[in-house]
Amino acid sequence: MNGATAIVLVLAVTAAIIAALVYGAAAARKRREEMAALGVSLGWSFDPENDPGHDERFGQFGCFTRGHSRAAYNSLSGALEADGRSCACRMGDYTYKVTRQTGKTTTTTTHTFSYLVVVLPFPRTPDLSVRREGFMDKIAQAVGFDDIDFESAEFSRRFSVKSADKRFAYGVIHPRMMEFLMAEEFPGIDLRGGAFCLTDGSRTWRAEQFRAHLDWARRFLDLWPEHLTKQLEASAPEGQA
Repeated sequence: MNGATAIVLVLAVTAAIIAALVYGAAAARKRREEMAALGVSLGWSFDPENDPGHDERFGQFGCFTRGHSRAAYNSLSGALEADGRSCACRMGDYTYKVTRQTGKTTTTTTHTFSYLVVVLPFPRTPDLSVRREGFMDKIAQAVGFDDIDFESAEFSRRFSVKSADKRFAYGVIHPRMMEFLMAEEFPGIDLRGGAFCLTDGSRTWRAEQFRAHLDWARRFLDLWPEHLTKQLEASAPEGQA
């Protein structure tokens, strides 16, 4: 390779890097503008800055404790009205890095995804997870880690449901709820520590998808039976019901 060719290659690589940086900055700015507009339309507060404390506040969810350099950003905070109750909500984008070392080579990969966290008005709600059943769930069942089965064979075949409190799981997932879950696309429910999180942990959502997940969360909570919510309210510490 002669000197002139090397110079051309260096200039080409430099131009490509600059173009990528400019494109990335433009995309990030557009994303912030779209999320800010969503916040205005919902009447929610918007904070585009990194929030490195998010993983501590919602550390019960495994998706927020992966890797390092973790932070929430483009965060929207507000309330969701469901079944006559107000639930504090937070949603937005989340990022973390994973560093791997193979011999003398170290690689760092950045991951980003969107999420919705809904804080329930029942602080002592038992934990519950519901997701579409995958290959690893079938393996787990084969070695004795069984999930909860329901009267609907189709629902039990399509979904993996886990909870230490089976009575609570059966109370939430009644026949109408089963129909709702089977008819709707959702990224999975992870209910822990008095809140539930919706995310697939791998993709960012468009603004309209945030709205769709909010609407899904509202309808999900609307289907909780009254006798169950009354029990949960009765078990809450005084002043927190």
